[in-house]
Amino acid sequence: MTDTAVPASADLSALDLLATLVAVVDDAGRIVYANHALEDAIGLSRRNLQGVDLADWLLPASLWHNALQGAQQHEYAVIRYDTQLRRLLRPPLPVHLVLATTDERARRIVEMLPLEQQARQEREERLLEQTQANKAMIRNLAHEIKNPLGGIRGAAQLLQMELGQRPDLAEYTDVIVHEADRLQALVDRLLEPHRRALQFSDVNIHEVCERVRAVLLAEFPKGLQVVRDYDTSIPEFRGDRELLIQAVLNLAHNAAQALRERIAAGDARITLRTRVQRQVTFGKRRVRLALELHVIDNGPGVPDDIRERIFYPLVSGRDGGTGLGLTLAQTFVQQHQGLIECDSRPGHTDFTILIPLA
Repeated sequence: MTDTAVPASADLSALDLLATLVAVVDDAGRIVYANHALEDAIGLSRRNLQGVDLADWLLPASLWHNALQGAQQHEYAVIRYDTQLRRLLRPPLPVHLVLATTDERARRIVEMLPLEQQARQEREERLLEQTQANKAMIRNLAHEIKNPLGGIRGAAQLLQMELGQRPDLAEYTDVIVHEADRLQALVDRLLEPHRRALQFSDVNIHEVCERVRAVLLAEFPKGLQVVRDYDTSIPEFRGDRELLIQAVLNLAHNAAQALRERIAAGDARITLRTRVQRQVTFGKRRVRLALELHVIDNGPGVPDDIRERIFYPLVSGRDGGTGLGLTLAQTFVQQHQGLIECDSRPGHTDFTILIPLA
């Protein structure tokens, strides 16, 4: 059971704010109230569900009867088990059911979390925790590297001046300066998300996509098709336009790098697809409306050995990659209260950006 307090009978509408499926039942197991999420899941309105025995919608009903009997006899304060929720015109939905008593002894609250949603929620929470830990580690590491790096570069330049009459040795100092500059650029990229203040304005997501598309086609004028699949009804929203362009560009450029062989063969394709999703869950938060932006490619897919770590810093699936593009993209989207998910198999990789709109 979540930590959400059970509202008084006069304020059951507060349950509509929850992302999980919730029913309030009387002592006999009849539905007194069903929140919007449960209405949507079953396919019936609250009015049609009121007074109906919840057992009629659970498979097998015997598990529910046993749980309700245990609650009636005060054997347990909270009862949890996995079951299935019947739905109109759709297959049953596997759920984790939690039955708890309320302050009103004649009523009980039933919370059902779809098992797929539960797994996704746990995955999102782990990703968020890992991202926060990564940010702290990167920030501290970058600062520790930056100071001695400047000293190394300065010393190399002084040595370069002393070796002005020895061109045969100057190449060694050139290597030191060049590599110090390369590491400095890497450190700057690591620190970039923490330096720049967000600059929010009204953002049209299709202007963002068109900017990314233009950059891709300029870099890969032959062999790559960038397909538009837009839902033009998506409203503008408040966001940092430049950060969103960078996030989408990082995903698209990552896809293009994975498509090198197909680009050479002339059949590479990246699709930019926008959609609106309603009643979306971000972790434990439910939002009424969300932007869904897909960056889809027909490349070889994400290697299995890094699939669970692709958003970690310095993890790359190609030689010469810095492993920062996806990390920064995830950071930029999280700064918009959103997240990036990945679904990948050979021939189809889909990076999906989800950002709340309302």
